[in-house]
Amino acid sequence: MPFFKKPLAGPGYIILNVIRTMNIIGLFAVIVASFSMLVKTFIVSKFFFFDAVSHIITASLSMFLIITETPLFRTYILHAWPLLSPSHGFVTLGILMTVVGVSVLGNLNKEATSQKSLGVSYWRIVISSGIVVVILGIANIFASYIFRQRKLGVTARQVRAYGAVAAQKALPMPVTMMSTPATSIHRADTKNLRPFALQRSDTVGQYSGQSREADPRRNISAPMNHVQFEERCEQVGKPDLAHHPAMMGERF
Repeated sequence: MPFFKKPLAGPGYIILNVIRTMNIIGLFAVIVASFSMLVKTFIVSKFFFFDAVSHIITASLSMFLIITETPLFRTYILHAWPLLSPSHGFVTLGILMTVVGVSVLGNLNKEATSQKSLGVSYWRIVISSGIVVVILGIANIFASYIFRQRKLGVTARQVRAYGAVAAQKALPMPVTMMSTPATSIHRADTKNLRPFALQRSDTVGQYSGQSREADPRRNISAPMNHVQFEERCEQVGKPDLAHHPAMMGERF
């Protein structure tokens, strides 16, 4: 853990699931607030289309974040949105929730979404949902760094799912899951063979460079011309023919 010496996977299981419940409730409040402002936009604003689109985008993004916090569409999220999958923490979720909350609060300056237009009840829903989602977004970012186990490769989402046994159950996400089957097999084989790969110095290093000159047994002289060959023959001398096997045939 980066901030605490003792492991927090056990308490983190409870704390992170409480935060998840609050995330879902806060995002649902944003959806209600967005549709409330959407209705008032059609009544008051002259340029209702663009305001309506912004409210629909905010509500759609909130609904999508709710889905990522539930077990629905896990395979799709894993491949299409990996930053919101169990292989990553809550940083991306926290940033998006903060953006959504700021966007909701920014609408309170408009006439169509003012307290007078919305009414006290709906205005309170809008301002409370924006503030709560901003606070939860920041809390998710801090929780992602506090409850992760970096040395073991365990993310805060995996701690939220498995608790104290996250290190045993949550295996690190392989790189090959995000690619095609053929590419996955090739990368997996390359990764597995990498520890057994030989370096260039292990195979050709002893036959190249300085080692060749240092070992006298590998020093090969240049070819001799006919003059050097005759001089060498004179130094050696001719062998005694009496010792030739053909001359010693009678002895055998």
